[in-house]
Amino acid sequence: MTDRRSRQLEENRKEKITALMKEPSYVPMKEKELACLMQVSAEERPELKRLLQELILEGKIQINRRGRYSVPDVEPVIGTFIGHQKGFGFVEVEGRKEDLFVPAAKTGGACHQDTVEIRLLGGFPGGRQEAEVVRILARGMTEVVGTYQQNKSFGFVIPDNSRFGRDIFIPGEKSAAAVTGSKVIAQITDYGGPGKSPEGRVTEILGHISDPGVDILSIVKSCGIPDSFPEEALRQAQEAAADRNSFSEELISRLDLRDLPMVTIDGEDAKDLDDAVSLYRKEGQYHLGVHIADVSHYVREDSALDREALRRGTSVYLADRVIPMLPRMLSNGVCSLNAGEDRLALSCMMTLNGQGEVTDYTIAPSVIRVKERMTYTCVAAILEKDDPEESARYESLVPMLRDMARLSGLIRERRHRRGAVDFDFPESRIRLDENGRPAEILPQQRNTATRLIEDFMLLANETVAQHFYWLQTPFLYRTHETPEQDKMRSLAAFVHSLGYSMKVGQEEIHPKELQKLLERAEGTPEENLIGRLTLRSMKRAHYTTRCEGHFGLASRFYCHFTSPIRRYPDLQIHRIIKEQLSGRLDEERTAHYESILEDVAKQTSRTERRADEAEREARKLKMTEYMEQHIGEVYEGIISGITSWGLYVELPNTVEGLLHVSSLPGDFFEYDEAACEMRGTKTGVCYRMGGRIRVKVRFADRFTRSIDFIPADDEAG
Repeated sequence: MTDRRSRQLEENRKEKITALMKEPSYVPMKEKELACLMQVSAEERPELKRLLQELILEGKIQINRRGRYSVPDVEPVIGTFIGHQKGFGFVEVEGRKEDLFVPAAKTGGACHQDTVEIRLLGGFPGGRQEAEVVRILARGMTEVVGTYQQNKSFGFVIPDNSRFGRDIFIPGEKSAAAVTGSKVIAQITDYGGPGKSPEGRVTEILGHISDPGVDILSIVKSCGIPDSFPEEALRQAQEAAADRNSFSEELISRLDLRDLPMVTIDGEDAKDLDDAVSLYRKEGQYHLGVHIADVSHYVREDSALDREALRRGTSVYLADRVIPMLPRMLSNGVCSLNAGEDRLALSCMMTLNGQGEVTDYTIAPSVIRVKERMTYTCVAAILEKDDPEESARYESLVPMLRDMARLSGLIRERRHRRGAVDFDFPESRIRLDENGRPAEILPQQRNTATRLIEDFMLLANETVAQHFYWLQTPFLYRTHETPEQDKMRSLAAFVHSLGYSMKVGQEEIHPKELQKLLERAEGTPEENLIGRLTLRSMKRAHYTTRCEGHFGLASRFYCHFTSPIRRYPDLQIHRIIKEQLSGRLDEERTAHYESILEDVAKQTSRTERRADEAEREARKLKMTEYMEQHIGEVYEGIISGITSWGLYVELPNTVEGLLHVSSLPGDFFEYDEAACEMRGTKTGVCYRMGGRIRVKVRFADRFTRSIDFIPADDEAG
């Protein structure tokens, strides 16, 4: 609680500063004059300076060229600069639907992720608002991860993040003995300017670019993902894992479900098992139990362990490693629902009728004991193939599994009728050898078992969200907003060119319309293309404190309840649920949650985006490294994207590369943006999205993460 009191005290001080500057008699003052007026001692001056800087970043006050502070006459526009390797950039402003375009000549020296004040200019061709950076309020990247390149008496760090846009000059004495090819972290000491490179110093050498694991470690560091736990957090995790007394005390007050047959169903490699399921039928009713690890028992609010979990926000699953949200003695140990072990859980037990509709439910803290740790592969073998070996091994559970499959179908059918959009893209898993090199890319298809677990988890999430919405308690919801009409119209125009219809009127589109589109495309060559374009046309889901529904699921109520080992929002709402169930969610605690949940929602949405970026970059890296072994080979792919510079082609193994327009044979080709096609000016030969094309791998470079194709020898367009 100490940290929260400190934050509240800090906010009070900021309010006093802004209130002073809003007084009619106030004239702009320097920091020293403000300190005298506010009777700030010499020892407190650094704290005043910090508060003034934060108020500037928040846009609540401004400082002029003479160093005098005042409140702005007009609220400034403040946002985050997103750089581009070609020099221009964009600014993300909270609350605005679209980013603002900043031409290269008007960036004001801003670098990627800087907090900037901007001035709005005219419209940019294509309808995007243009802006100019007026002032850099705070630097976003104080260090970069990159590859060191040695010259005679100095060196350069080439940033992994191309958005930073410029290499970092490293004086010889500040290289920390790095050599050409070293992956390093460089602290920026001077951001440079027109005609001058940024300057920095090497603070850490991660290893050589060819060392196993260094490539993924570089991505982790570049994305700012913590990869080690503070000592205090580890100590608390060890104490929590070893505390059997509190575990024993909990057994007395909890619902005892240890005699209920239940299983976990996960991937073969999973070690952090946070959900178990049970099912029995009685008098024509299905009694479904979704039992979730009670992580909140072990991770106390505002402890060092909790603060570190919030800082991480989520576990990150990369090609060669998992970076957990919680230390492994918890995530893989006492919190994991390991078979044959007594475990504390939070159970959502639902009664469903023959149509798959929830007619009653109970949410309660419980103690459980999982009977079997099962995998998607073995469950699918039982349900889809009636595999005799697997069926004999799990003989006592087979009737329950078959009932689960039937109930899953009923739940999915209800979700389908209300219009939920089901994206079923082909996915792949990259298998690495002992040196961390990609050995093969294996297709991963959804099966009966993966759908079964997905259906049960979605239902539990909806049930919990609806229950707490009607209680009107502070809560965290998972929100997926309705897509923007302009993007839906663009999608409709494109699919029309492929022979598909899609109704987009003046009103907000209903998810059922997208569902119908995907169903019509099912089984066709353009199925994956239409699915991906539909997904790109939709907004990104995020966490909110308001229950605004989930468009993709066509659900009015939705939250994340089922994965507290690996997602902080789930852990946070488990605390609220337990306090409400025990009667401890009084006026004071309600006010407490109302004061913190908005920040939790923003932080966890941000860390989710960070994890997605790292996972995407790691997959891209390993896929590029895999294709380095297949240069010269021919594949038949599908055109997945078209730009003025060429065609993006996706291979059957989900690898995507670029076929540059200059490589297209027999004609001069022009890009038609409206039709999203590449057409020859003389021959009329046309390349369209979704079209099949034979390509040869010309080039693959793991360091730039780029793959280039050329048409196969027999490719005639």
